[in-house]
Amino acid sequence: MTSSSPELLLSNNGVFIHETAADGEDDILRAGKICLWRKDEGIFLEWKECAVEDTPNRETEWTMVPHTVSYVNGSDKVSDCLQVQKKKTQQRAPVINFDIKDMKCFKKSKKSSKWKHLVFILRCGTTYPALHFHNGGTKMLIEELLKHLTINRSLHDNYLFLVREHDPQALSKSFDELKLFEKDQAGDIITKFFQDPVTATIGGFSKVTNFLRENLIAPEPFPSEFPAPSEILPPVDVDLGGLEMNPLEGTEFTLISTRDLPARPVVSRSPAVDSELWSKFMNREGQITDVDVVREAVFRGGVEPHLRNEVWKFLLGYYQWDSTYKSRTEQRKLKVDDYFRMKLQWKSINEDQQSRFSELRDRKSLIEKDVMRTDRTHSFFEGENNPNISVLYDILLTHCLYDFDLGYVQGMSDLLAPILVVMENEVDAFWCFAGFIQMMGRNFEKDQQAMKNQLFQLQSLVLFVDPVLANYLESHDSSNMYFCFRWLLIIFKREFSFPDIMRLWEVLWTGKPCKNFHLLLCLAIFDTVKTTLIENNFGFNEILKYVNDLSCNINVNEILCIAEAIYCQLRDCRDLPSTVHNILCLSTGAEGSPFQPFPPTHSDEQRTEASTQSSTKSSPDRTVTRAANRAKSVATRSLHHHNCHSGTAKEPSTPDDDSIEILSDHMDLVY
Repeated sequence: MTSSSPELLLSNNGVFIHETAADGEDDILRAGKICLWRKDEGIFLEWKECAVEDTPNRETEWTMVPHTVSYVNGSDKVSDCLQVQKKKTQQRAPVINFDIKDMKCFKKSKKSSKWKHLVFILRCGTTYPALHFHNGGTKMLIEELLKHLTINRSLHDNYLFLVREHDPQALSKSFDELKLFEKDQAGDIITKFFQDPVTATIGGFSKVTNFLRENLIAPEPFPSEFPAPSEILPPVDVDLGGLEMNPLEGTEFTLISTRDLPARPVVSRSPAVDSELWSKFMNREGQITDVDVVREAVFRGGVEPHLRNEVWKFLLGYYQWDSTYKSRTEQRKLKVDDYFRMKLQWKSINEDQQSRFSELRDRKSLIEKDVMRTDRTHSFFEGENNPNISVLYDILLTHCLYDFDLGYVQGMSDLLAPILVVMENEVDAFWCFAGFIQMMGRNFEKDQQAMKNQLFQLQSLVLFVDPVLANYLESHDSSNMYFCFRWLLIIFKREFSFPDIMRLWEVLWTGKPCKNFHLLLCLAIFDTVKTTLIENNFGFNEILKYVNDLSCNINVNEILCIAEAIYCQLRDCRDLPSTVHNILCLSTGAEGSPFQPFPPTHSDEQRTEASTQSSTKSSPDRTVTRAANRAKSVATRSLHHHNCHSGTAKEPSTPDDDSIEILSDHMDLVY
C-alpha cells in the first residue's frame, strides 16, 4: 500500500529561536518556519531553520482554505523592530519534529513578554527551545492543536497547558481486564440494570471491591499484640524537616503539623558595579577600604563585563583585599615566575621519560580530549587551530603539576573556560582558576564525598522548604537528587548561557548572603519547574531529561531573586530546624565569607600556604594572618564534620556513571 503525500494543515514563517550571545553582542536569532503536517503515521509539528534572506520581516496573516490553515504574506510593510544576526558559528540548529500525540504539555509566554512564544515538552521529558512568534500566530496554532488533542489549562499555572491522552478503548479494556462479569453474563448486564438498577449497581461495585482485595491488597495477619506508640513513631526530638511535633499534655500522643515559612518577599536586583563605583571602594594606595561593602555590591548586581578582569582577581584570591597597587605589581611578577617554572617542568619531559610516566600520559590524553570539545561554539574558542585551545590545554596540564593529588578530572575545563575568556592572559587565568579550584576542588575527588554531602544537604532543604515537591520526588524515585549532579559538579556551568554563568559565578564568589547559597539556587530552579514536573507526572528519567534540556534556557536574574527570597524566608523563620541552620550557617555569622561549599582539606591549606610564601616574604605580618586563618579553617572543618555526622538520616550515594548523564556527549566522570 502506497503512502499518501503529507497534507499541510498550518504554516508560519515568522518563528524564531533566540540564542544568547556573549557580552556586548546582540542575541542570535535563528529564523525558521513552523508547520503542522498530517501524515499516515499521525499529525506532526515541525520547525525548520530558514536562511535569513528567505524569511520576510512582514506582518503575518492566517488564511483559511478548505480543510487547511495556511500562511500568506500580508502587507509589504517591513517591520522595523526585528534585527537578525546571522550565526557566527557552525553550531547546527536544533531539530524539532514530533508527533503531537507525544506531547505532554506546552508553556505559553506571559503577557509581559516582548515576543509571544511556546515551549513544547514531550512525554519522554524532552524540552524544545522556545519558539518565538515575532509576527503573532500562537493563538491560531493552539486552536489547530485543539482539533486533534484534548488540552486543559493547569490549575496552578495559567501559562501551562496539559495534553491528555485520549483512548476510547481504554475504559472498556479496563473493565475487561478486571473480569467483573462472566462471558455469558456480559450480554445480560444491561437487561439486569433496567430491571433492577440498585441491585445491579451494588453487585457490580462488590465485584470491584473483591477484585481489589484479592489482587491488589496483600493480606495482613492480625497482630496478637499492638506495639507501643514509641515503637511506631520516632522520638519527639527528632528533626523531621518541614514537620513540627508537639506532645499533647496528659496523653501519649504527639501532634504533627507542618512548619509554615514566612511570606516570600519580593526581591529585586541592583545595577552592576561600574568603574565609578569600583574606584570609590579603593583608597589612594589601591587598598579596598571595606571588603564587606564590595561583596554586597557584587552580590546585589554583579560586575560590568569590562571590570571583571580586575574584580575577579580579588574574588578568587589572586590579589589580597588589603594589597596596594605597588604590592600587586610585585606579586604578579612572582606569580608569572612561579607559573612558567611549573609549566617548564612538564614541557621538559621528553618522550623517553613520558613512556615510563603513565599517569602523565593519561592526564595529557584526557585533557586533550576535553579541551577540543569545551565551548567550541563560543567565539573565543571556535575554529580550527585556535591558539586559545592550546592555552586552555597548557593551563590545565600545568595545574596538574600544581596539584598532584587532585590532578585533572573531567569538568575542570568547563570551569576554566569563562575565566580564560575574561582574563585573556595565560598566567592570570591560571592563578584565578587555581583559586576557584581551591574553593570547590573537592567536587572532583575520587571518593565523591563532597558531592554526596551536597546532594544530602539539598535533599534536606527541599524537605523543609517544599514538602509537596519532596513528597513527589520521593514517590517517583527521585529524592536522591541525582538529576542535580551536573548542577553541583561544575556549578551550573552547562545550565546558563556564557554571559549568565559569569554573572552567577561572581555573585556566588562573594559568599553572600549565606553559606551554600548555590543550594538555594537549586531550590529556585525547582520553584520554576515544580508545576511542570508534578502535573505531567514525570518519573526519574523524564525529570533527568527535562532538567538537562533546561540548559541555557534559565533566566539568571529571576533565579537569583527567587533564591534570595527563599533565603529571606529561612532567615526570618522561627524554630528553624538545626539541619537547615547547619547547612546555611545562619546562626554562625558566616555571611560574607568566600564562597566555599565545604571546608578545605589539609592538603588545600598546605598548597595555599606554599603558593603565597614567595609573594609574602617581605611581609612578616602575613605569617600571623596565615596562622590565624589556618586555625579558623581547622575549627570550621571540625564543626562541619560534627554537623555532617550528627544527623540520623542516611546519606544518598552518588549515582553510578551509567545511571545518569553527568556531562554532555554521554561522557563518564573520568579521573
